[in-house]
Amino acid sequence: MKRFWTGIIVLTSLLIVSGCSSVKKSDKTQVSGSEPHQTDHQHNMSSEHQGHSMEHTSDGAKTNITTQAKLTTPKNLIPNQPVNLVINIQDTDGKSINKFDTFQEKLMHLIIVREDLATYDHIHPTYKGNGRFEVSANFSTPGNYSLFSDYKPSGQNEALSLMQIKIPGSIPLPKSLEKFEKTKVISNVKVNLDVANQNIQAGKEVTLNFDIKDTANNQPIKGLETYLGERGHLVILKSSSPLTVADYIHAHAHKNSPDGQIKFVTNFPQPGTYKLWMQFQRNGKVSTADFWVNVV
Repeated sequence: MKRFWTGIIVLTSLLIVSGCSSVKKSDKTQVSGSEPHQTDHQHNMSSEHQGHSMEHTSDGAKTNITTQAKLTTPKNLIPNQPVNLVINIQDTDGKSINKFDTFQEKLMHLIIVREDLATYDHIHPTYKGNGRFEVSANFSTPGNYSLFSDYKPSGQNEALSLMQIKIPGSIPLPKSLEKFEKTKVISNVKVNLDVANQNIQAGKEVTLNFDIKDTANNQPIKGLETYLGERGHLVILKSSSPLTVADYIHAHAHKNSPDGQIKFVTNFPQPGTYKLWMQFQRNGKVSTADFWVNVV
């Protein structure tokens, strides 16, 4: 058995109620591969998490509980190599939470981004029991990465925990500055972002419509498949350093969009620059289209 361990991150996360509250900026905590260490650093991520746009309502009778996610990594972290991650979900007394509900077809969704939002990955750790999740991830370049774990303890509301990890090495310079383009070409499809309100205003509901067309004939594509139980998924992050749970938005597509369209309704809690990653599935393949937007 491989010896596993460099660091543990402990972050406290209050279960999200109705998907709307805001969270204060938290101190930055990292796990680095340079030398073994253990960090017992706890935050209360309760206050108001305004960005989490989940298209469901929570049962007001449920009691909110506070959870913490502990991240364990190997000692040596190397860019562009598989990294085995262990995430343990516990209550604030350190007791493992061992039962989880499936949502969007998985027990945990893990979003990994580099601090400058240049990279994105959406993976699903495997549950091993007794609060332990395992997954292999690839960090393509050196840098500081944020890991957003989304999970649902049985009978409770969704919880979002943020963990941070540093991959050692020389951080590459950005290849280009943010490009505020409205069209992306992915393989043989063209994705166009149409914003109902040309000027996106902070705190106000906005409709984001993605038109997906065949590049060969410029006609709406057919045969969009459900991906993780939805027509499409949209993750949005505010450009910020360090990233916090307050910068995170996860929206789900309308179920009755016409062929070649995926529509989302959400809101951006604060002014600033945001990056969007919209994922959809066709012919068994998941594609990701990313866009930058300004919010005033």
